[in-house]
Amino acid sequence: MKKLVKPLVLLLLVTFSFIACNSKTKQNKEKETALLTPQKETIQKAQQEYQVGARVPNDLVCMVNNAYMGKPQIQVPVNGKTYYGCCQMCVGKLNNDETARTGIDPYSNKEVDKTEAYIVLMKKEGEVAYFEAEENYNKYKESH
Repeated sequence: MKKLVKPLVLLLLVTFSFIACNSKTKQNKEKETALLTPQKETIQKAQQEYQVGARVPNDLVCMVNNAYMGKPQIQVPVNGKTYYGCCQMCVGKLNNDETARTGIDPYSNKEVDKTEAYIVLMKKEGEVAYFEAEENYNKYKESH
């Protein structure tokens, strides 16, 4: 009988440990889902709010890739103005390359500082354009 007690106790301990581990895994997955769901909804909401042709906030645009990213970007202060980049490479480029901080207005063909631009989502893939003002964008729309 004593020979059966030890293996039975060991089997119970292993079973209990297995159940406890699975329980924690399930709880962690539920927590992860709860934490990720609001973020996904926020990103989806942001993408729904900004359709092609809509003005987008500066902080949701990577100003190096000229792309709407759908979430806040890294702030890059340069000469008293705040630019935005999506990664450390973009941060470096905005800090060191003046041409990364300017764009060309598609209507007037004039150079415009990206922090002062009227930024519009041009394609559903995220491409943006920088206009001197909303008026320029409206004239651009009329002509295209």
